[in-house]
Amino acid sequence: MFPDIDWTRPWYDAVRPAFDSLPPGPLIGSFIPAFNANAARLGLVNELGRAIRFVPQAELPEGTAYEAFIGATGRVPTRENLHDFFNGLVWQTFPRIKRALNALQAAQIAQAGVGKARGPARDAATIFDENAALLIVRDGDAGRALVDDLRAHRWRDALFDRRAMFGRDAEPWLFGHALMEKLVAPRKAITAHVRVVFAPDDFFAFEREGRRDWIDCAVSKAIAAEGLSTAGFTPLPVLGVPGWWPDQNEAFYLDHTVFRPKRPASNTQGGHHD
Repeated sequence: MFPDIDWTRPWYDAVRPAFDSLPPGPLIGSFIPAFNANAARLGLVNELGRAIRFVPQAELPEGTAYEAFIGATGRVPTRENLHDFFNGLVWQTFPRIKRALNALQAAQIAQAGVGKARGPARDAATIFDENAALLIVRDGDAGRALVDDLRAHRWRDALFDRRAMFGRDAEPWLFGHALMEKLVAPRKAITAHVRVVFAPDDFFAFEREGRRDWIDCAVSKAIAAEGLSTAGFTPLPVLGVPGWWPDQNEAFYLDHTVFRPKRPASNTQGGHHD
């Protein structure tokens, strides 16, 4: 199913194990049964402890908010498309983060209702859910200098001069399912909202599964304790991650149509968002 997905691409490293762990059998027609088998095996639950189950979109009652429905029932309305396919894989990869995001959104909906404007917390949760990447950085002077360069949009310094840090001291994990969907047809302008997570040396010694679990625990606890704000994100053109695209020479990062300079302080949302 979905033959357009190139699973060798490094941006799918985060969710590839979930895909590989789906029970054998054809996914053509519906991937929902396979997702539910994995959800049961993993013991996925929502904030209320109700089992996460993927259900057809038609089960979402008219007039009921999607996040509120998941929060109340544990059932995730799912369409047979790429967008919801990746959403299900993220549930199976980062279940604690997904649970924390859903709990935040459901609480905001219960408090304020569903209006035309989401409000800052729901807006940040939606951006996180759809378009986030998590950049895990080794805590220390070099890691903080890398992050300073990224936040200042010193792209050449961060991604070309410091490229040796990636894989050793900095590791990106994609989270947003809309971001993954866009990257089925990769373009240089596709940009993630990055949440930086500083990690101790121990993190980089873990096996891949241990690193995934650490991220899931650390980020979900931070969301529950601190909430979310759009100010916490910094943009990063995904194909600029060192090693993720061919021909990443110095000129690649000097393309100011994609790797845009920081805007003046009066408007701090700089960077290209696609």
